[in-house]
Parts: sequence; structure tokens; C-alpha cells
Amino acid sequence: MPKLNENTELAMPIRNLIALLIAATVGTWAYFGVIERLNTIENKLILISSDLEQNTNFRISSLPENSEQFMLIEHLSAELEKLAANIESGNAPHDQQQKLVLEFYDRRLTKIEDNIEKLANKE
Repeated sequence: MPKLNENTELAMPIRNLIALLIAATVGTWAYFGVIERLNTIENKLILISSDLEQNTNFRISSLPENSEQFMLIEHLSAELEKLAANIESGNAPHDQQQKLVLEFYDRRLTKIEDNIEKLANKE
């Protein structure tokens, strides 16, 4: 068996050498393609996991606040219905205040008229 050293020559057809280079290139390209695909899938999985965790935390933390808001909306809706009914029947707070003022003036005018009649009858 011949000894190998730095001056040892290798006799090989050039087409075999080119085929080996092409095979090595295709193999390297395929390897890095698979690695890239795995990294992409792993990143998507991490993002989806993070979104899922944030969504779960949001749902858990927002439920009591939503319930409170729904209760307030129901209360305000009931109050609005009462006010609408009062306005339609003429019992709105502003109308009641005007009614009291008008009743006061009516009583005062009645008293003044009575006083005028008394004074007119005295003469």
C-alpha cells in the first residue's frame, strides 16, 4: 500500500468530481432549508403560545369588569325608561318644578284677588 502525504495524487474523472461537488451543494442547501423551516415553525409556535396566554389572561381579568359594566348599563337603561315614562306623562322633574312655581303663583294671585275684593267691599 502506498504511503499518503501532501504530494499524493488522486486520479479521478472530472465528471465524478463535479457530481460530488453538486451533491454536496444540494445536500447543504437542503439541510439549511429544513433548518430554516424548523426555525419558522418554532417561532410561530412561540408567538401563538404567547398570544394564547395573553388572551387567557385578558379573559380571566376582564370578566368581573364586564359584568359590572353590564350591570351599570342595565341600571341606566331602567332609569332611562323611567324618565321617558315621566316625560310622556308630564311628570318630568323640570315639569314638576314648573308646576310647583305655577301653583305658588296661583295661590298668591288668589290671595291678592281676595285681598283686593276685601278692600273693595270695605269702601
